[in-house]
Amino acid sequence: MISKKIQQALKGSSVIRAMFVEGKELADKIGAENVYDYSLGNPATPAPEAFNQAICDLLKEEDPVTLHGYMSNSGFPEVREAIAKNLNKRFGTNFDFHNIVMTVGAAGGLNIIFKTILDPEDEVIVFAPYFGEYRSYAANFDAKVVEVAPDFQTFQPNLEEFAAKINKKTKAVIVNTPNNPTGVIYHEDTMRKMGEILTAKEKELGKEIYLISDEPYRELVYDGNKEDFLTKYYHNTIVGYSFSKSLSLPGERIGYVVVPDEVTDAKTVLDGIEVSNRTLGFVNAPGLMQKAVARCLDEKTNLAFYDENRIALYEGLQKLGFTCIKPEGAFYMWVKAPCDEEEFVNAGKKYNIMMVKGSAFACPGYVRLAYCVSHETVQNSMAAFEKLAKEYHLI
Repeated sequence: MISKKIQQALKGSSVIRAMFVEGKELADKIGAENVYDYSLGNPATPAPEAFNQAICDLLKEEDPVTLHGYMSNSGFPEVREAIAKNLNKRFGTNFDFHNIVMTVGAAGGLNIIFKTILDPEDEVIVFAPYFGEYRSYAANFDAKVVEVAPDFQTFQPNLEEFAAKINKKTKAVIVNTPNNPTGVIYHEDTMRKMGEILTAKEKELGKEIYLISDEPYRELVYDGNKEDFLTKYYHNTIVGYSFSKSLSLPGERIGYVVVPDEVTDAKTVLDGIEVSNRTLGFVNAPGLMQKAVARCLDEKTNLAFYDENRIALYEGLQKLGFTCIKPEGAFYMWVKAPCDEEEFVNAGKKYNIMMVKGSAFACPGYVRLAYCVSHETVQNSMAAFEKLAKEYHLI
């Protein structure tokens, strides 16, 4: 018999992944061009050519024993130093290699952070709607997720509710901006107020509370919005990053964690994260990927590609009578269901539209559309969405 913890995990298995598999099976039956699969945030744009060239160059230039061998559990020092310098240049920070730990993607990063800071029964505050896997990552270490509802007009966090839910058991707060699934950005005023609340609560409760900034979509911003780096708003901020979206590398599982010197007992936290990297079985981030991304830190995915999809999908759905939040970043559209969300998702399947229900993000009554798909998928799906809109008398 498998463990009780895994039995529980199986019950809460990812709705998003299930929809993705269902979409693939449907595509095999009727052709991928006839399926409008908005389920998974799987980039449709290729990695920059500079990344492919970096791989080729590394294989020619580097000693293969070193390139493919073990290194520090934190990663190659020169890679970490390159990332630190790049962050300093872009955001005015003051990091060096010792502040950076290379990770197996953002998920690996969050898990080694959690293993380092969480004890059983600790609480992790999350802002709904949020990436549902946060629940699983906290459960890995017998901690509990505490949800804060959004402002349903703007989908910014409700900071009054947030302050009220911080207590002696609160160990961490997760922020994801630009946000998955809504595409909203938590702007400077929001983050400044959040930092003030956390600073006051640390003093009131006499304990550390960590702000964990989950940043896989940091570079994907539109309409003149600027990339932000959240360590300036609160001293106990730890950053987790992934190159999955910025360089279209989701399958390569490469990212990093940043622990600023301002974090309380920063060296001990970094030592714990390094040990967690090893004892969770990651050992170290993939060596070739580390070296390759270090050569591509100023590269980006094709943001204009996503922006075109964003505008086409938003304007198309609005014209059909759907209520949407216009994304400021990431590549997700958050759409209000005109009926029960389960019914709406199933109705969409009749027209080969694959959507993820909002309850997967702790926010029922909505659906998420991942528009990191081909332009043709967006264009061709409009006729299907029109049928769906007519079914619910939106037009």
